Amino acid sequence: MTILVTGGAGYIGSHMVHELVDAGEPVVVLDNLSTGFRFLVPGKVPFVAGSTGDRELVAQTLRRHGVTAIIHFAASIVVPDSVRDPLAYYSNNTMNTCALLDVAIKAGVQQFIFSSTAAVYGNAEQVPVREDAPTAPISPYGSSKLMSEIMLHDAGTAYGLRFVVLRYFNVAGADPKLRTGQSSPAATHLIKVSCEAALGKRPKIDVFGTDYPTPDGTCIRDYIHVSDLARAHSAALAYLRRGGASATFNCGYGHGSSVFEVIDAVRRASERDFPVEIAGRRAGDPAALVADVARIRSTLDWRPQFEDLDTIVAHALAWERRLPGRRESAPA
Repeated sequence: MTILVTGGAGYIGSHMVHELVDAGEPVVVLDNLSTGFRFLVPGKVPFVAGSTGDRELVAQTLRRHGVTAIIHFAASIVVPDSVRDPLAYYSNNTMNTCALLDVAIKAGVQQFIFSSTAAVYGNAEQVPVREDAPTAPISPYGSSKLMSEIMLHDAGTAYGLRFVVLRYFNVAGADPKLRTGQSSPAATHLIKVSCEAALGKRPKIDVFGTDYPTPDGTCIRDYIHVSDLARAHSAALAYLRRGGASATFNCGYGHGSSVFEVIDAVRRASERDFPVEIAGRRAGDPAALVADVARIRSTLDWRPQFEDLDTIVAHALAWERRLPGRRESAPA
């Protein structure tokens, strides 16, 4: 009954690992540590260093640990990077997912939970956006994830694999117990970089576009606390274990905050000001993305605990303050 968490040393994946360990679930982590950190994984959890595209390594891991379910986080996730280097994103996100699925199905894995994204919607025509809205990605990142979703549906039809696709909106915050959080020095998430600016770790932050058709001209996003997101995965796994049919769910709160509103929240939490510069729009950024969450709330046993921007920011800021010490004490 072991659960394989791919990308389990990453930001969201490590929160998932802690969530599963807290629940007494047997877990094994597969991560190539290209963007993840070994110190974010609990020491007692078996760790395999490698890629989801390494078929032999994955097959060996599934056999050795008796894996029956996979939660697949491993991916490249930076939208502007995907615009600059699309083939790398199709290779890592789509082709490696294809390899993982192939090995998993041959090994008899029964449940598969896929980390997808609201980027599959592109510039949504209606906001909040429902799961049955048209999918029209405007970035290679979104396209790479949508291709993986299509593969999952086809694999489910052909081989009987049952799966849940979770389309994340904007993930933020950190474990309230400060065991893990966003640790990448090259992170591009707004709340993360705003916390860095507030603590003097970067000289300023850039606001990419103030001419969007929104109340203050900046992009609006539905920010979901990473711990609530991890619990959504646990609820999805319980749903599949009960025999639930394959399904797709939005993961958000159903309300959004603008870039300027996030900056104000970080200033309140830190009690510090920091420079903000206005820059041009970035390629691949829709004006507003807010989730319709009726389906996940009516189908899964999931109720968020941290549905508040100030709480999300406070947890992110607390982790950012602690992060240098965590890195310095991390085992090699």
